[in-house]
Amino acid sequence: MGSYKNTEEYTIETTEKLATNFSEILKEIGEDVNREGIVKTPERAAKAMQFLTSGHCQDPAEILKGAMFAEDYNDMVVVKDIELYSLCEHHILPFFGKAHIAYIPDGHIVGLSKIPRVVDVFARRLQVQERLTHDILECINNTLKPKGVAVVIEASHMCMMMRGVQKQNSVTTTSGFRGQFEKIETRNEFLKLITSDLS
Repeated sequence: MGSYKNTEEYTIETTEKLATNFSEILKEIGEDVNREGIVKTPERAAKAMQFLTSGHCQDPAEILKGAMFAEDYNDMVVVKDIELYSLCEHHILPFFGKAHIAYIPDGHIVGLSKIPRVVDVFARRLQVQERLTHDILECINNTLKPKGVAVVIEASHMCMMMRGVQKQNSVTTTSGFRGQFEKIETRNEFLKLITSDLS
């Protein structure tokens, strides 16, 4: 998956460099960087950008490995409606929505909270929804080595809503399936579960 910085490597110096760059951007768009409402904006924007891209500094596979348990359970495990917030790499505008993830264990299960954490790690990078879906799928598949993995993401993109075609009600859906989820009956069971209200 590549090398990962520790988040502590985001030093005061890094924040200051980013803040300087944001200040220059504000000047270029005609803002007065000395007015009261804007004075601290470059620093705030720098810290926000560091947080929103902090996934570049984390290894999602290690998150899963830290909470894998041997368990003789071989039915579907579904975690649905996982909120996600990411930044489109094309315009650095947000996209947001929900991820629905399932896997069929093959000797090991993983702590349920770790699946949303994996989503967060990949979402907190400059992304496109297609790659985000693939990254989550492959990380779970390669690390947990289950009998099957399924990922569906539904998201709204501010780059479509605020600019360009300006379609406020459009939702983009992406999906990926591995192993037993490539069988239509297993896939349909998963899709039924994520679209049903069981309460």
